Amino acid sequence: MILGILSFKGGQAKTTTAVHIAAFLSKRASTVLIDSDLNRSALTWAGRGELPFAVVDEQQTARAARQYENIVIDTKARPLSGDIKSLEKNCDLLILPLTPDPLSIDALKLTLDALGQIDKTKYRILLTICPPFPSHDADDARRLLTQAGLPLFEGQIRRAVAFQRAGLAGSTVDQVADPRSEECSADYEAIGQEILRIVKE
Repeated sequence: MILGILSFKGGQAKTTTAVHIAAFLSKRASTVLIDSDLNRSALTWAGRGELPFAVVDEQQTARAARQYENIVIDTKARPLSGDIKSLEKNCDLLILPLTPDPLSIDALKLTLDALGQIDKTKYRILLTICPPFPSHDADDARRLLTQAGLPLFEGQIRRAVAFQRAGLAGSTVDQVADPRSEECSADYEAIGQEILRIVKE
């Protein structure tokens, strides 16, 4: 399986999503995360601790393709149209993390414009950093995107400091000492199960 994590705006939990989806897949088969972002956030994350999968830069993509059954690509910020076309052609699914705020939704429009007429079965929008009740931001964003006919994951990722602690520790969120780590991990577990169903279809 090859998955691309794509966003045109920072702060959307792109690397957090890449790390946790790779962790989910690594429980089932050999998995590598390819860090294509110039910030090298995934490599920095991995360098702080020990992740249950390999993390390499894009220069090692060809070798990784021969060695691993699953590939997760943390794509560069604001990828060029040629990059996007290549991702569309070579990935089983593109995942577009999105925080439920107006500026992020505007940035999503840029991403979708760059995607062009891509088949809607090739990507899913993942709502991330969703604030807790009584905020209705996530529900409002989901309603807006659904009305626009855009494909979304059924699940979503909550806002929690546990994810930041995981990044600082170089681990996945289930490995940090935080009272919400278990439910945060469950969020990505649910998304991982959705990915398996989507790709099988």
